[in-house]
Amino acid sequence: MVGLFLFNIAERVLEKIALLAGEVLLAFSVKSDLRKLQDTMSSIKAVLLDAERQQHQNEKLRLCMWKLRDIFYDVEDVLDEFECEALRKQIANHPCISVKRLDKIAADWGRFDLGVTGDNRRVIHRETHSFVNSSDVIGRDVDKKNILDLLMRPSEGRNIPVITVVGIGGPGRTTLAQFVYNDERVIKHFPLRIWVSVSEEFDLARLLKEIIYSINSERCDGLTFNAMQTRLRSLLSDKKFLLVLDDVWNENRQKWIELRTLLMSLDNPSQNKIIVTTRSLKVASMMSSIHPYQLKVLPHKECLTLFITWTFNDGDERRYPNVIRI
Repeated sequence: MVGLFLFNIAERVLEKIALLAGEVLLAFSVKSDLRKLQDTMSSIKAVLLDAERQQHQNEKLRLCMWKLRDIFYDVEDVLDEFECEALRKQIANHPCISVKRLDKIAADWGRFDLGVTGDNRRVIHRETHSFVNSSDVIGRDVDKKNILDLLMRPSEGRNIPVITVVGIGGPGRTTLAQFVYNDERVIKHFPLRIWVSVSEEFDLARLLKEIIYSINSERCDGLTFNAMQTRLRSLLSDKKFLLVLDDVWNENRQKWIELRTLLMSLDNPSQNKIIVTTRSLKVASMMSSIHPYQLKVLPHKECLTLFITWTFNDGDERRYPNVIRI
């Protein structure tokens, strides 16, 4: 889980840069370099967790991520210098002292081929699935209980309740949704459970196909859009269901309204529930019928446990004490 550790370091570094860039004592050139560094760090941070998923099939990328760790530590060292009041004044008068180090770090980052696009967004549809081994889920028991409470709460009115889980990029949101989806209470409460991986393309026709396929493995390639709507209504008629829309990026409210309108046309829509996972608070606020549930980053102890679980066989971590210390 190197990517998760790097992501947490990047979050910490970006907070420091934001604070330091506002210092009036810093020379203009230093502020400019800090902002450039902030842009570079943000670009790398945007793809770190996607790189984490790919590194096992790409040796070059794996080595690149380990190099990033050392560079991130160098950045923290530079920024810690700025946090010393006396040294901060000295650097304000002699900006080149630290700017050269910052330039070298930025140049090193520029050589890393991490697939950053122009707007820092992914261009590949990331498929997810509903299965999770509960023993592999670490540090999310309280979050699971909170989401279960929301799912089991009686609904009022005719609206279909929508629970949105919002958090930073990475597997945390999906893992929590899987954890809830496979809970015995959920299985008993909702006779029909549907899992759809949405990602960037919120295309209603594709979503209908995937919802139908999730219900009964039926392919609808030959059906018109209207025929798919009719088929979906038939499959969901008098059914109490939970629908998970995982990894939603769409910020177009009209597209969401079209899907919601279709689901609202079913019998007793309020008995059903929808869980949406997203990294965008705007998406969460747009889709949620209650206050979005914000998923926090795991504490350091749980992050370390997660790293050990996924990196080593049982007990092997004792053979690599230096790695654990890092």
